[in-house]
Amino acid sequence: MLAAEILGDTLGVPLPEYREARLRSENVTDDRLAELRADAVIEYWEKTRRFAVIVEVQLDHDRGKHFSWPAYMMGLRARLRCPVILLVLSPDQTAAKWCARTIDLGHPGMTLTPIVLGPREIPYVTDPEHAARVPELAVLSALAHGAAPGGAEVLSALPDAYAALDGDHRALYHDIVVAVLPETMRRHLEARLKLKNYEFQSDFARRYFGLGKAQGKDEGKTEGTVEMILVILAARGIEVPEDVRARITGCEDPELLKEWGRRAATADSIDDVLID
Repeated sequence: MLAAEILGDTLGVPLPEYREARLRSENVTDDRLAELRADAVIEYWEKTRRFAVIVEVQLDHDRGKHFSWPAYMMGLRARLRCPVILLVLSPDQTAAKWCARTIDLGHPGMTLTPIVLGPREIPYVTDPEHAARVPELAVLSALAHGAAPGGAEVLSALPDAYAALDGDHRALYHDIVVAVLPETMRRHLEARLKLKNYEFQSDFARRYFGLGKAQGKDEGKTEGTVEMILVILAARGIEVPEDVRARITGCEDPELLKEWGRRAATADSIDDVLID
């Protein structure tokens, strides 16, 4: 799962070993209490050991989060009886710096310092071998830095990341990347793809998805697509109401999720994304 790769490989947070991961309900409180909803909750486990990651997308300052984030963590910890980590994704560096502030919970010795991934924390993935090991991170790197100085090196490693992905995600992620790149960098990426004998231009990706795939074949792929949609919407500064977020995270139709992902790459509002 992308959340574990970000925590372990990008931010250097030590994580327990795990074999499986699954996206849980975002309702992180006991039903007897007022409901609180996180953006995403991923549970990881191996045999009898497990831990959970709460993923929050934050676009700007919000003092209310200093109260809701601790509640999310304590509610989920009590519910799952396991360690809980808070990961905050912010596409704005000023907001990311604010999110990383230590929260004083009032009780002596009790504080919470969120783990934050902002634009500066997303690494420049330029080594092809590294890109192949962590392909989703390489895609995030291309989205964050592809149009920035040094972006050509990031895009040059991207074909190796594509080669490590399954066909569904390879085409989806490429469609998203080229949608946000300026023309010069898009041509650079396409040239690198041709050198690697890949032909994943945007039109090809759409034709590919038009062929259709069996639904429900791989639940992990669906969960990964949900995560990426939420990250792309945050990067474009699009607010996601709770009912819409619940609709996205609760969707089990892989083809519909792929279409939402493609639309998210160029959307100006949440209304441009969702279709039935």
